[in-house]
Amino acid sequence: MTDQSFRFPRFFVTAPGPCPYVPGRTERKVFAELKGRDSGEMNEALGRIGFRRSQNVVYRPSCDMCQACISVRVLAPRFTPSASQKKLLKRHADLEVHACEPWSTEEQWGLLRRYLTARHPVGGMAGMDGHDYADMVEQSPVDTVIVEYREPSHDGRPGRLVGCCLTDKQADGLSMIYSFYETEAGGRGGLGNFIILDHITRAGRAGLPFVYLGYWIEGCDRMAYKTRFRPFEKLLGGAWRES
Repeated sequence: MTDQSFRFPRFFVTAPGPCPYVPGRTERKVFAELKGRDSGEMNEALGRIGFRRSQNVVYRPSCDMCQACISVRVLAPRFTPSASQKKLLKRHADLEVHACEPWSTEEQWGLLRRYLTARHPVGGMAGMDGHDYADMVEQSPVDTVIVEYREPSHDGRPGRLVGCCLTDKQADGLSMIYSFYETEAGGRGGLGNFIILDHITRAGRAGLPFVYLGYWIEGCDRMAYKTRFRPFEKLLGGAWRES
């Protein structure tokens, strides 16, 4: 099925609100609901023009006088880890990785709460409860998995859960919707970057061309990590351009 074989959905625009990334600016989004048998194709087609999925909705920034948010994707087959990234892969090579059905668990929810408390104590997700988390994971009309990263199992019991990533499986790659992980002092450092590296490795092995990382803003420290995974492409002026 081609991108033109379905009818695009009706789009809506949110009311302006404070931008969570650039101080002093306002944010506005255009969004549409994913529904019907062609939700997967629709999600992928819109993803290629800069939309992101959240539950059964896709959205894209549509801010007046601002185009700071830029979609980025890693060119997985051509990726070669740097020396520091090779060390990170070796450091966490003992982790057991499982692509699970998109069902939420108390263990995942506890990990997310610790992550948000440590990294994002304020913001849109800070007020989430367990039901909100279940909706985030389970309300997906497309091919989605939640990838778990665990320490080695012992005596037949699963090891400690240290990382998760909600991931959409697409025809052209993997789209990392949201990842979270242990951040406590003395714990496993660099888990966030490792989860991205693992997705790139798996996409490359599967012959998938891209790993979608969402939006990047130049000069935003919270998003600077995304440029460490080269080569990657930015969506500029409606075309993907290698950077």
